[in-house]
Amino acid sequence: MRRLLFACLLMASAHAFAFDRLQVEGYTLPNGLQLLLKPGTERGHVAIRLVVGVGLDDFPCEEKELPHLLEHLLFSGIDGGGEGDLEDRMQALGGEWNAYTSNADTTFVIEAPAQNQRKVLDLLLAILTRTELTEANIAAAKQVVEREDGGHYSHLQRLLDRQDLGHTASHQLAVELGLKCAERAEVDHLTRDQLQTLRKNWYAPNNMTLIIVGDLDKLLPAYLERTYGQLDPIEPSEHLPLPEIQHAAASHRDLIHGWVGDSAKLHWLFPEPVLDDQHAETYDLLKDYLDWALYRQLRLKHGLSYGPWSEREVLGGAGFLSLNADLERDNLPEAEQVLQQLKAQLLKDGLDAATFARLQQAAIARQAWAVQGNSALADYYWSASGDYAKGHFSDPVKRIKAVNLKQANQAMRQVFEQPGYWRIEKPLLSYDSLAWVGAGVLGLIAMVLGGLRLYRKRIA
Repeated sequence: MRRLLFACLLMASAHAFAFDRLQVEGYTLPNGLQLLLKPGTERGHVAIRLVVGVGLDDFPCEEKELPHLLEHLLFSGIDGGGEGDLEDRMQALGGEWNAYTSNADTTFVIEAPAQNQRKVLDLLLAILTRTELTEANIAAAKQVVEREDGGHYSHLQRLLDRQDLGHTASHQLAVELGLKCAERAEVDHLTRDQLQTLRKNWYAPNNMTLIIVGDLDKLLPAYLERTYGQLDPIEPSEHLPLPEIQHAAASHRDLIHGWVGDSAKLHWLFPEPVLDDQHAETYDLLKDYLDWALYRQLRLKHGLSYGPWSEREVLGGAGFLSLNADLERDNLPEAEQVLQQLKAQLLKDGLDAATFARLQQAAIARQAWAVQGNSALADYYWSASGDYAKGHFSDPVKRIKAVNLKQANQAMRQVFEQPGYWRIEKPLLSYDSLAWVGAGVLGLIAMVLGGLRLYRKRIA
């Protein structure tokens, strides 16, 4: 009996011992560096994310590649050694690293053995403080960035971009609305002085967040205060305001992607009106509902698209929700009609209550397994850093549960009461059109040859 009572007691208190991913030790060093430290579930490993608060959106169109270029330069070598020597040093510590420059930030991503975590952090600090921005390294980094961006930016590509023909559907719409730069940013004209200014004004502890998850060294806090805590803070730089919608855009445009083919992509994009409560969670649930609705209509009922999907994007300072489908180009008119009917039905009847409840419960259930392991947890803290306060990240389950059917219907109607923007991506010619063009060209050649023969006979 006593053993049974003891077992029941253990089961009742099991939740107290469960891993709580939302509770994180976080504090700020005197120099302004924000630290988030979380013991993880995987032994012998740490995931490190150093997030610097500078990204592509902090610069005008002609300088947009500056933070991306500096990110690559910081891997060019230290202490007289080159890029290869730097990589050798990380490999000797058993670690792997990379970096990413997004619109909002620049993040250094490291996976390393727990036993070498302080040595790996030493190496990260070294590249931040001791990398020399030499002209040779800058030239090499420019070549890498250019290749990553698609190679040399030819005059033809620039011409197509100016005509809104070289972009994907959402990018083209963003350019048309004034939310994105029309041409691709280049790096050739960027100078050493600009890179040094960027490093001085943005790469400072009070503009950084260091996230470490895993098998943490017991002396890690003291180590961080002794090393990263000695970096000098700066007067924070002002972020550029995000562009808002400035121009009108065509309601329907065809975008040429490729020369010949029978496939096409259909996109119907809608700006997301701002909601007062649970903005992200409401639109995420609406996106899940539209994924299911598109699947039922375009695939199961009409057989027009194998994998239609909805998508949420942020373009400049505006959010967009889109309905999308891969199609045969001959099926474009029918697919457009089906989407128009779906929109009309949703505006008339609203979201189905049972389907919404099922999808909401599925979204809640996903939270139990969505973030697994040290690396995924570090990435989660990186993406959700704006939700951190007083040692806790806000609970996504509570935010999802707070969305009710009335809120979702209101958001859906605010979206679909707009006409939206149709964008069709397709090759210039279908195979049938190419055959007709080929036949026409052959016929024209035959007529010319026949005319020449007749002309020669008359002369003879």
